[in-house]
Amino acid sequence: MSTATRAAKASNPEVLNVIFGALSDPTRRAIVDQLMRGEATMSQIASQFDMSLPGVSKHVSVLEDAGLVERWRTGRVRRCRLNIDQMCVANDWIGQRTAFWNDTLENLANFVEEGDGR
Repeated sequence: MSTATRAAKASNPEVLNVIFGALSDPTRRAIVDQLMRGEATMSQIASQFDMSLPGVSKHVSVLEDAGLVERWRTGRVRRCRLNIDQMCVANDWIGQRTAFWNDTLENLANFVEEGDGR
């Protein structure tokens, strides 16, 4: 995904709502954490949770709908991997806000150090 495409997605409220909505659930964040270590089968993912395979599959479907996870079938085995491009969209949005707040806090620190001119 190009930088321009990521920037456009990072400024699209609907895209961000879907991404952050998917990441709002602790089980889905744990699945993302697991997939950060590499692709995994649905059975491997499900073994990390105290829930049924269909329950885990629903969580993976939410991540897949948000574009955060890619899922495919090899024979009878369903495999998943993280879609780093979509994760970068969320990271870009967060990064923009981080840069703003870092600049704001730096300006405040400079103001306090210099005094108010009295």
